[in-house]
Amino acid sequence: MTASPPSPVPRDRARHALIWTVKLVVSAGLLYYLLANVDLDRLWTTTRSASLTWLLGALLLYFGMVVISTWRWDLLLRTQHVTARFRALLNSFLVAIFFNNFLPSNIGGDVVRIRDTSRAAGSKTLATTVVLMDRGIGLLGLVFMAAVGATVAARRSDAIGPLGPGVLWAMLGVATAAAAPAVLAPQRIGQLLSPLRRLHQDWVETRIERLTSGLARFRERPSALVATFVGAIAVQTVLVGFYAAIAHSIHVRVPVAHLAIVVPLSFVVQMLPVSVNGWGVRESTFGYYLTQIGLPLESAIALSFIGAVLMMVFSLSGAVAYLARRPADRPAAEADPAELGATD
Repeated sequence: MTASPPSPVPRDRARHALIWTVKLVVSAGLLYYLLANVDLDRLWTTTRSASLTWLLGALLLYFGMVVISTWRWDLLLRTQHVTARFRALLNSFLVAIFFNNFLPSNIGGDVVRIRDTSRAAGSKTLATTVVLMDRGIGLLGLVFMAAVGATVAARRSDAIGPLGPGVLWAMLGVATAAAAPAVLAPQRIGQLLSPLRRLHQDWVETRIERLTSGLARFRERPSALVATFVGAIAVQTVLVGFYAAIAHSIHVRVPVAHLAIVVPLSFVVQMLPVSVNGWGVRESTFGYYLTQIGLPLESAIALSFIGAVLMMVFSLSGAVAYLARRPADRPAAEADPAELGATD
C-alpha cells in the first residue's frame, strides 16, 4: 500500500508560527532596547502631562483623516462606474481601521474593504484593483509630504535630519516611475502576468482582463487620479497636524517641517512585514529621527506611544460600527454588469 504524502497544513502552520515569532521578537526587542535607554520616570512624567483638550483635538483631526480617506476611495470607485453610499463606505473604512489595529497584520483592513465592495463592484478583482490603487497613491502622498517637509526644513535652516530633500525627491521620482506603467500601459501589466495563465487558463485570464480594464479606466480619468493624489496629500497634512497636536499636549517643541518628514516615514516603515502592527519600528523611527534634531529620546517615544494609543482608541469606533451594521450599511452600488462581469 502506497503511503499518502504528508499534509502541507502542519508545515504551513509552522511557517506562520515562525513568521509571527520573528515579528514578536523584533517588536519586543526594539521596545526593550528603547525603554532600556530612557529615563522611565521622565517618560512617564512627559506622558502624564498630556493636555486632554489637545488630545481630543488630535482625535478630531484623525476623524477628519478618515473622512478624506473615504472620499478618496469613493472617488476611485466612481472612476470604475461604481456608485456607493458614502455612509456605507465610511462604516467599512472604520471597520478596516479596527482590523488593522487589532489583528496581527496591517492588511486585514484592506480585506474588509475589498469584501465590502466586491459584490457592489461585481468583481473581487475590480474591488482589489481599486484598493491597491488607493494604497499606491497614498504611498506617493507619504513620500511627497516627507520631501516637502525636508525642503522646508532645509530652507529654514532648521536642525538637519538624517534624510535630506534630495534623497526624498529622488525616492518620489523612482516610486512614480515604477507606478506609472500600471496606469499608462495597463496591457503591459497583463503581459507581465501572462505566465500565471499556466496555473488555470480561464480563471487567470478572466482576472487579468478585469485588472487591465480597471487600470484602463483609471487612465481615462487622469483628473480623478490627480484629485486622489491631492486627497492623499491632505491626509498626510492632517496626520502631521494630529501629531503636532499631541506634541503640543505634552509640551514638546518640534518643528512642523520635521514632523512632516518623520510622520510619513514612520508609516512607510510600518508597512514592512517585520513587526507586529508597527510596534517597535515606529517608536525606533521617531526616536532615531527626533533625537537627530536635538529632542530627548523620552519626548520622541512619548509622542510615538501616545499617537499609537490614540489611533487604537479611535479604531474602537470600528468595532462599534461593525456591531451596529445594518444591511444598508453594506456598500451598495449600481454598476453595469456587462462591464464588470459576474462576482468572482
